[in-house]
Amino acid sequence: MQTEHDTIVQRISAQVREFDKAKIPFRIYHGSTLSTRTSARRRSQIIDTSSLNNILSFDHEKKRVWVEPNVPMDHLVRATRAVKFLPKVVMELPNITAGGGFAGTSGESSSFKHGLFDRTIIGIEIVLGNGDVIKASGEDPETRDLFFGCAGSCGSLGVITALQMELIDAKEFVELEYVPVSSIQESIEVLQRAEKDASVDYIDGIQFALDRGVIMLGRLSANILPGTEPRTFNRATDAWFYMHAEQVLEKHLGDEVCFKESIPVDSYLFRYDRGVFWSGLRAFSYFATPFNSITRYLLDPFMYSRTMIHALHRSGLASQAIIQDLAVPYEKAEDFIRWTDERTGLWPLWLCPVKPSPQGEKSFSMGKQIGPEMQLDIGIWGMGPKDPYQFIKLNRDFERKVEELGGLKCLYAHAYYTQDEFWRIYDEDAYNKLRNKYHAESLPSVYDKVKVDLKGIAGGVSPQKSETWTEWLKRSFWGTWPLGGLYGVASATKGLLVQSDFLLKK
Repeated sequence: MQTEHDTIVQRISAQVREFDKAKIPFRIYHGSTLSTRTSARRRSQIIDTSSLNNILSFDHEKKRVWVEPNVPMDHLVRATRAVKFLPKVVMELPNITAGGGFAGTSGESSSFKHGLFDRTIIGIEIVLGNGDVIKASGEDPETRDLFFGCAGSCGSLGVITALQMELIDAKEFVELEYVPVSSIQESIEVLQRAEKDASVDYIDGIQFALDRGVIMLGRLSANILPGTEPRTFNRATDAWFYMHAEQVLEKHLGDEVCFKESIPVDSYLFRYDRGVFWSGLRAFSYFATPFNSITRYLLDPFMYSRTMIHALHRSGLASQAIIQDLAVPYEKAEDFIRWTDERTGLWPLWLCPVKPSPQGEKSFSMGKQIGPEMQLDIGIWGMGPKDPYQFIKLNRDFERKVEELGGLKCLYAHAYYTQDEFWRIYDEDAYNKLRNKYHAESLPSVYDKVKVDLKGIAGGVSPQKSETWTEWLKRSFWGTWPLGGLYGVASATKGLLVQSDFLLKK
């Protein structure tokens, strides 16, 4: 496997050298994505890393593994469990890759203990913009600046070809405890109390309304709870996890002892895959389809993250979807949630505490203003205004509010900052020094990768601009219900049958 890996890396290195020599900017093609951003790749200007999807080697004594960047989470969990290990942090949608988690920003239910996913990576192999192949790590004084700069900078400093990851001992089950809450403040109090409990391995919450939610505490366990059967969430007949959590909340509200159940570890780790948290509900609403156990069963093949993200991109509905993870300090969380409710009315919200990085070891995506306090990641997923200008304005309002509260947004999704606004939050000088030092000028900058067309809006002002016939036809097609959605479903169906590529159309 290592010989094959080295051969691919040398091919990538040679391609990068050619691009560098010709001064041609290039992008990296991974072969899949969980980002909602539109692909801007051209076949003649890409470095194809899609074949880098293997587990390379384990260090059993040190509990570490070298993996290629396109290894998805479900393959990673399967491979590590086979040798009785687990990743410290597992992104909860199985198609997210190790490289994507490192280059993006991924906080999950074990992040209260281990931090963002990139904190579990201790070394990388990277092809620099001039074609040189080097290894970088936080422990190497010569390359630590590159290592921490690459974390969260969206692959804009080089082509990462391998990552070394820390592991923990695996167990077969997660014992999940459901704690009902009746206010935002109570949710925060339960989260903060649970963080101090050394027996807890996983923490997240679902806030269904201002006065109703559930915090879930997971503990790795070798055995199931006595007298119970394991609960699963990966079969077509199983409930979607968020619906099950709400049923537990309603059934056990007021109980003196919180309800607990045992879940097989892989079913727990990917419990939000079916329905993609609760985004699948929007698909039923869009197509005016009854939402019940029968329709969920019949449409189950379309309700997984791999298929739904495909359909979202091809349908054109990504331009109307609010898919954001926004982190704020605990003391500002209630203010932000109430503001979100007033502006959008979107529920449920996902709550996930994230441990901060030590000073001097922050990833790029942590920006300049995040301090040492715990951050609460609030996941907001739903459909926004159909009017493009109002949609952009709403997202810009989100970004301003989060900045005002001393928080930060995850850069895996659309970003609506102007260039000046973006570099007010992130360290432009340090970033540009890294790009110069490590020959990364031929790659798009991180801002180039995350920005979207603001359609002339800055500060919420709608421009008066005439529309071309081409723009009118395109808008008419995608805006006519249900044409865009049907096209997305047809494309996703084709992808299911023949594994077609939706990032680079033939």
